[in-house]
Amino acid sequence: MYLAEKPNPKLNYLSDKHAEIIKATLPPVGENIETITKTFYSKMFAAHPELIANTFNRGNQKQGAQQKALAASVATFATQLVDPSAPDPVMMLDRIAHKHVSLGIRKDQYQIVHDNLMAAIAEVLGDAVTPEVAEAWDAVYWLMADVLIKHEAKLYESDGVTDGDVFRRATVSAKEQLTDSVYAYTLTGDFTAPRPGQYTSVGVTLDDGARQLRQYSIIEGDAHSLRIAVETDGEVSTYLRDRVEVGDTVDATLPAGDLVLQDGDNPVVLISSGIGSTPMVGILGHLARTNSDRKVTYLHADDSEDSWAQREETRALADKLPNAEVRAAFRDQDERINLAEADVAGADVYLCGGANFLQAIREDLAAKSPANVYFELFSPNDWLIN
Repeated sequence: MYLAEKPNPKLNYLSDKHAEIIKATLPPVGENIETITKTFYSKMFAAHPELIANTFNRGNQKQGAQQKALAASVATFATQLVDPSAPDPVMMLDRIAHKHVSLGIRKDQYQIVHDNLMAAIAEVLGDAVTPEVAEAWDAVYWLMADVLIKHEAKLYESDGVTDGDVFRRATVSAKEQLTDSVYAYTLTGDFTAPRPGQYTSVGVTLDDGARQLRQYSIIEGDAHSLRIAVETDGEVSTYLRDRVEVGDTVDATLPAGDLVLQDGDNPVVLISSGIGSTPMVGILGHLARTNSDRKVTYLHADDSEDSWAQREETRALADKLPNAEVRAAFRDQDERINLAEADVAGADVYLCGGANFLQAIREDLAAKSPANVYFELFSPNDWLIN
């Protein structure tokens, strides 16, 4: 599922009355937003336990990552509505929409979120939430929801499926250990062809009956099979490692994700850390299969050469390209990625890795005038919003 078209939050406006209320109440709401979102999730999961069992990632909930992501997105959207100079949240909304369609989120579920979020705001802020304040924040929520619902409907339509109909039963046709902690799985089923850089959500039913989902980037794939890399770091990945073998079945969704190789002639700079190499290998593979002559520079950081899951595959693909080079930095050798080794100016830059890594790289990129920067974060995007 993919659209070149991005969501357009600038089409939606608050009334003057609501805008003034949001300006006045944004500071106290912002100060309490994490408490509000924690209260929201507690209320929603109490009323709808099936959501924490079958849709939301329990690991992210325990760590508080999902709460921070929702808090950041709501506050950012509200700020954009009342401050014309605020950064446009279009990329944030596009990422959220892709995450939603990869989980099969439907329009009707937005009402569930609304009811519990508004109840959480009222509970946390108490008497400060007058009927007028509640009405204004209600308008903010539905304006944001409207942008997401419309964009998600178009994403579902891009693959010719009805809203939420993204899960397929897939057979594991290959399982390969790449490093001590990373396995590659080939999933065979009735999919749609992924774009280079996208991911699929994989679901397994755990011993307590919950179907837990986790998104994994696609190394390569077509409409019949998806090859993914999985680092063991949570409930789903541990289950896959210990309990799933060739011939077994899992749930997997149609590919989604906004970190997609862009068409054109711009130089390509790929930068990754750890298992963030997976979508980069997907992009490299596409460039190699299409005999691309674009200039490609790939910078990768890892704990050690042995922990680099796609080391051999990466180098083999780069060797097939006439204008590509790969540079790796290993922490056990006190090496760090050096952006001076890549001609970033005018290039399309693709980033994938952990939060601290991407934050540092993005700051380094700021003064180097890349044409575009695209990124994927293997956790809820609570800081990489704009």
